[in-house]
Amino acid sequence: MPSTIVMTGASRGIGRVAAERILREAPQAHLVVAARGSTGARLAAELDGTGSRVSHVAVDLGVPDSVRSAAVEIRGRLDRGELPPLHGFVGNAGIQYTNALTEGPGGFESTFAVNVFANHLFVRLLEDRFHTPARIVITVSDTHFGDFAHNLGMVPGPVWRSPDVLARPGAFPEPRGTAAGRTAYSTSKLAAIYLVHEYARRLRAGVDAVGFNPGFVPGTDLARNAGPASRFAMRRILPLLTRTRFATSRAAAGRCLADVVLGATAAPTGAYVDRDRVARSSEESYDPRREAELWESLERFIAPYAA
Repeated sequence: MPSTIVMTGASRGIGRVAAERILREAPQAHLVVAARGSTGARLAAELDGTGSRVSHVAVDLGVPDSVRSAAVEIRGRLDRGELPPLHGFVGNAGIQYTNALTEGPGGFESTFAVNVFANHLFVRLLEDRFHTPARIVITVSDTHFGDFAHNLGMVPGPVWRSPDVLARPGAFPEPRGTAAGRTAYSTSKLAAIYLVHEYARRLRAGVDAVGFNPGFVPGTDLARNAGPASRFAMRRILPLLTRTRFATSRAAAGRCLADVVLGATAAPTGAYVDRDRVARSSEESYDPRREAELWESLERFIAPYAA
């Protein structure tokens, strides 16, 4: 069945591997890659030289107006019949900063803006265009467990606050430091799991939402805002861990992501998929009160952009 899948974070790392696998395994799928500036056009050409199965839309995920414009453009293309029916959204893009003070347009802390706000605005603006069965996949992280077994002590665990606090710069102690930036990251991934649970409750039947954890994947561009030593370790030293149970290669993680998107990995709505199997996320990640609070705050945050 011809279908459209919208994907962020497809230009590199596990997203690039997943995009290639989706196109290979689902010959009737049309992939819309959402990426910055000329990156999307270049990526579309690299993935599909004919231009018949991959297209792009420009977006800066840290800028709410840009996310809105991208979603509106996709809606228009769907309505005009330029794209086949929408059956999937993949929120794979993510960012991590070396502080908790980076502020983007609208006054939102940038980690929260990209890892939480942008996905929610995309989903809500595309929600009524989904044809069932549809699947929304949000890439999360096992850093939300906050223990050594899941992050090797490299990322502090999440520190939950009111969403009104988390959404703004300076939500964590010593916000200028790297630890605060990494705490913002793990907390944003906990928030993403909360959102998946709320989507499972609130989206109409047949539109499923799943959180996908690729595990620790060294060698990706996630550490691009870190210092030289951290970037070197991420690219040259830590990839050796993929030979152990503590890390996942980009190729393996990308294959697992594609399988979740295409439904090859069976998962009910609201599920947490740990690489290639449904698993239980942290005990902290099951909190209906926090989930409802986050939903209500995000609905208020996106209101100026969703009208």
